Amino acid sequence: MTSRLFALCFGAGEPRRLARFWSDLLGREPVADPRDGLTLLPGDDTGFRLRFVPFAEPKTVQNRMHFDLTSESPEDQRRTVARALELGARHIDVGQRPEEGHVVLADPEGNEFCVIGAGNEFLAGCGFVGALACDGSQAVGYFWSEALGWPLVWDQDQETAIRSPHGGTKITWGGPPVAPKPGTNRLHFDLTVPAGGDPEAEIDRLCSLGATRVGATEDGTGRVAMTDPDGNEFSVLTAVRPQK
Repeated sequence: MTSRLFALCFGAGEPRRLARFWSDLLGREPVADPRDGLTLLPGDDTGFRLRFVPFAEPKTVQNRMHFDLTSESPEDQRRTVARALELGARHIDVGQRPEEGHVVLADPEGNEFCVIGAGNEFLAGCGFVGALACDGSQAVGYFWSEALGWPLVWDQDQETAIRSPHGGTKITWGGPPVAPKPGTNRLHFDLTVPAGGDPEAEIDRLCSLGATRVGATEDGTGRVAMTDPDGNEFSVLTAVRPQK
């Protein structure tokens, strides 16, 4: 039994405003669900939900996760950048070089994302959301491959990437040096256990792979808080149905 990636969760000062930005940019309609918060559903079985929930801490450092959006042509890249700026994004400088061919932006709450230039072979066939690019060690890439049952599609020079067997967005980790983690991540994964599975057994399996159980919430959602080998928070949701 392996966990399923139920959602990527964005902590936000204004969840509805941030959900609307990503809804308009990605072309997904937001869904209000009492169990799930404000959610953008995936278009097919290669994707995962995006959830937007309240988060009180101000953003002071670069996120450990960001989207890499793909482009079919230079014109397509310019259109995506222009659309993002129109919706409330802004240009930012994270040390990128002009010759790298991608545009770095921040959404209305400062969450970084990139619009990649056309012809990127690594992201070919991955869709508009080509990658969720993460700051992390080789070990954490191995952990998430085992945790989700997603095969490694890149493992070189301590950089790793995994992808669902169904295809779609890649999740990548850039290897060392890994930036210090000063506080709670604004973005984190929510996992579910397949129907009929034993949540406690799955939590034990994740711990055997290198995760740490932090605790469970008292709000009746069955949300078990954990951290991965790099200390990144994630949750195992034991009281919601897995996405079909």
